[in-house]
Amino acid sequence: MHNFKNDPLGDSGFLEIEVDPKLDLFKEIGRLKKEKNAVVLAHYYQEPDIQDVADFVGDSLGLAQQAAKTNADLICFAGVHFMAETAKILNPQKKVVLPDLNAGCSLADSAPAALFRKFMQKYPDHLVISYINCSAEIKALSDIICTSSNAQKIIESLPEEQKIIFAPDKNLGAYLNKRTGRDMVLWNGACMVHEIFSLEKILKLKTRNPNAKIIVHPECEDHVLRVADYIGSTTGLLKFTEKDEALEYIVVTEAGILHQMQLNSPHKTFIPAPPTNNCACNDCPHMKLNTLEKLYLCMQYEQPEIIMEEALLNAARRPIERMLEISARFGL
Repeated sequence: MHNFKNDPLGDSGFLEIEVDPKLDLFKEIGRLKKEKNAVVLAHYYQEPDIQDVADFVGDSLGLAQQAAKTNADLICFAGVHFMAETAKILNPQKKVVLPDLNAGCSLADSAPAALFRKFMQKYPDHLVISYINCSAEIKALSDIICTSSNAQKIIESLPEEQKIIFAPDKNLGAYLNKRTGRDMVLWNGACMVHEIFSLEKILKLKTRNPNAKIIVHPECEDHVLRVADYIGSTTGLLKFTEKDEALEYIVVTEAGILHQMQLNSPHKTFIPAPPTNNCACNDCPHMKLNTLEKLYLCMQYEQPEIIMEEALLNAARRPIERMLEISARFGL
């Protein structure tokens, strides 16, 4: 099991300390970065203020690459817990903190390690490729980790006869089976954010915005992928909107990415795809648990800290390092 060193004030998962509303948090976070030799890594799905104050904003692959090469003494990870775990795995001697330990991941939770180990035993001759959105325990059971940015290249780098288990995302796995012509065995997991998109509402949006291109993350269900003009990782979606000639896009992934899209292409229009509930757009409730105030507090007090057992760190590091090696080989 993980051993999370939580804040000394309680079990809430974050530091419950009142922040002076007059405090310039951007300035204070900048000061703490210098004083503590700290780096702030933020995922594209974080709130805009956190993205703006971060040293690096990226998807899972980019964040893992930055974590692997940072010279910072303190890594403040504005994302969800499996991402902070990955940073710790790659930097066992550094201190890694997460603004809110409750920032989990529905996809990671869909693959309990004990059940996955039994599942693997049914396919003893299969190599295990796991999407980075999984727990450290699942990483430790895997042969290679991948992200949506590099998954296809990693699969295609293996011999065609190599049998593969792909976990934990069944939608991404099914998409990759189609792209690569493989027949990977898929674990039955999914991301709550990407499964809740409403095809009916997306098509209605398209009717109202006929010139808008539909761009989709491969974690979405197949019926949504089939209406897409472009399918790609979070970074892939961002780069596509920068280079593509269209001026309007219906964006079918977590709405946090719209901030970077608007910054990079201010003359374009980005429309968040609606989910099946009554919300206007689709936010990850876990990602949005982090706030600028919590980020400041976790940097100030260096809590909550992620601490993991050495054996788990070492076992989980090998498949991540293999991913980074393959990614470097293909220039990803």
